[in-house]
Amino acid sequence: MIIRSAVKEDAAVAARLLYDALHDVAHQLTGQDGEEEAVSDLEQFFTEEEGRLSYHQALISEIEGKVAGIIVSYAGDEAERLDRPMVERLRKMKNDPTISLDKEADEDEFYLDTLSVSPLYKGKGVGSALIHAAEEQGKKRGYNKSALAVLTTNKRAYSLYLRIGYEVDKEIIINGNVYYHMVKHL
Repeated sequence: MIIRSAVKEDAAVAARLLYDALHDVAHQLTGQDGEEEAVSDLEQFFTEEEGRLSYHQALISEIEGKVAGIIVSYAGDEAERLDRPMVERLRKMKNDPTISLDKEADEDEFYLDTLSVSPLYKGKGVGSALIHAAEEQGKKRGYNKSALAVLTTNKRAYSLYLRIGYEVDKEIIINGNVYYHMVKHL
């Protein structure tokens, strides 16, 4: 398994993986009701130079030349800037200048936004390897804490995060759902 920085050419497979992880949040971020339209918009977001879901924020795991998983991460103090392109697009699309996105990341943390592993590679350590690689990025950028959010009903992911050292510090609301905000000191 290798872990590498994402490139624009990963957009199609990355968009599918992102959608599989984000579900309803993908529809919130894209403003689209249909799955096909949401995936198409995620693919566009991925190829952009700026934005939370840009390829610049992503690492890719490959096994035998095939994309096995993706993780999107960024500094919490950059979240507002990274969200701006999506927010502006949604405001224009919905003709609503009050649209905003839920605050997920705290300013003092390196935030692991989205993790997705292809069903073909589940249980092979891909998720853990991607998390570790993102944590290393955070350390190199001077952050001593990483964080993530997990839906309170997602017991499998929650168990993984506990096992690798994350602890719940609060609950947050994302798109109307309750998530555990979990932190780990790096």
